[in-house]
Amino acid sequence: MASSASVSPAASVSGAHHRLLLPCSPRRLPRSRSRLRSSRLRFVACHADTLLPSPSVSHAPAACPSTASANGFSDWLREHVLPPGKVAILDRPVPCFREGKDLPLHYVAAGQDLEAGDVAFEVPMSLVVTLERVLGDESIAELLTTNKLSELACLALYLMYEKKQGKDSFWYPYIKELDRQRGRGQLAVESPLLWSESELNYLKGSPIRDQVVARDEGIRREYNELDTLWFMAGSLFQQYPFDIPTEAFPFEIFKQAFVAVQSCVVHLQKVSLARRFALVPLGPPLLTYKSNCKAMLTAVGDSVRLVVDRPYKAEEPIIVWCGPQPNSRLLLNYGFIDEDNPFDRIVIEASLNTEDPQFQEKRMVAQRNGKLAIQNFLVCVGKEKETIAEMLPYLRLGYISDPDEIQAILSSEGDTCPVSPCTERAVLDQLVGYLESRLAGYPTTLDEDETMLADGNLEPKKEVATRLVRLEKKLLHGCLQAAIEFINDLPDHTVSPCPAPYAPELK
Repeated sequence: MASSASVSPAASVSGAHHRLLLPCSPRRLPRSRSRLRSSRLRFVACHADTLLPSPSVSHAPAACPSTASANGFSDWLREHVLPPGKVAILDRPVPCFREGKDLPLHYVAAGQDLEAGDVAFEVPMSLVVTLERVLGDESIAELLTTNKLSELACLALYLMYEKKQGKDSFWYPYIKELDRQRGRGQLAVESPLLWSESELNYLKGSPIRDQVVARDEGIRREYNELDTLWFMAGSLFQQYPFDIPTEAFPFEIFKQAFVAVQSCVVHLQKVSLARRFALVPLGPPLLTYKSNCKAMLTAVGDSVRLVVDRPYKAEEPIIVWCGPQPNSRLLLNYGFIDEDNPFDRIVIEASLNTEDPQFQEKRMVAQRNGKLAIQNFLVCVGKEKETIAEMLPYLRLGYISDPDEIQAILSSEGDTCPVSPCTERAVLDQLVGYLESRLAGYPTTLDEDETMLADGNLEPKKEVATRLVRLEKKLLHGCLQAAIEFINDLPDHTVSPCPAPYAPELK
């Protein structure tokens, strides 16, 4: 995790519940003597000194060392067969938000000098939480995850019930560590899913606002299906003397747990469906994600292993690859962005006008050329001009009004459609107008963003949001510059744009 991390205040959506998995005073039903705990949970959880101080304890200083806490988590790992590794869990002090009640974040660092190719650590599957472990039946796992419930929802529900067990749970030290992190990424900021409405305004103009709404609606749909998991996996949940999920946990608590799991889940490759999504102690959020890294957590036999891809000095944060994700996804999933992300991109959606009398014919032409009636064009870093060039044939198609011309295109095997001076000017003018309108949708300009970031006084969530929208604006400006260059290259600037009663739509 980045050594210059900052911290955000507690997510306001959680209200009084500042912990991510559960409130601290669970409602219990009478425990039946006949309900025996699964053998995999018959462990003494930990000693009293392994418990992390509650964030609500007033005497816990914001930036004090928490070596005992880290050692407690490490002791739990070693106690349950974690092989000796070459890493250490260190503290990163954070600024004093939440009235000085934030504890330092933990991160995994090199415990000694490492070379590329060294095995940093190896975690046995006995310490990894997967659906295989939770449900004990791969067929049930497949059924659940194809029946309205994601792996994340199942894992979140399992950990919520485990947390209600308190110190009786085998996973108690790990859950306490997840609580401590509160779903915060390496910039110490939560996913926008847990931001307040006023904080979401930092992202005004960005498509991520709509993505947050859509993801929130999806989490709510999964919450409404949680009781299905309870009844389908009764053999698992009969050990918990609590109410069914939607009665035991309000939606906001489930959403916090979902976001916490989302921030630390690992997508394992070349494993069975029931092991595909895993919660790995020593994995995220303790590891630092980077887009240009090659190191990954991988399943090897009955363990999950991390082989480093670069040399490290002792106490340097260990870095792993976060996958080919744009910054908007990194912020939504993990609460951070990567300024050097080679996979960063924005989307321009173009669509043929459905009111066009020749819509079906144009759709056939588009499909023949590998495009859809509603087509997403990806604008990648350094590829802005290429994307604009790719869009031009599609947009030209929308401007054609002569039925004979469409039929000629359908019967030919050449380009999507011919280029005419007036059509080209109309298409480029539409692109310029769209890009300028999209940039105007942000409350600040690119220069204003640069000034705010240079001052260094932004609240953490606003800082990460400003960094995201600044990168989006850079891509849009690159597209705008490319479109203007295409206009400047037109041979005749006296030609008026063609009328377009059924021009394609851009958004």
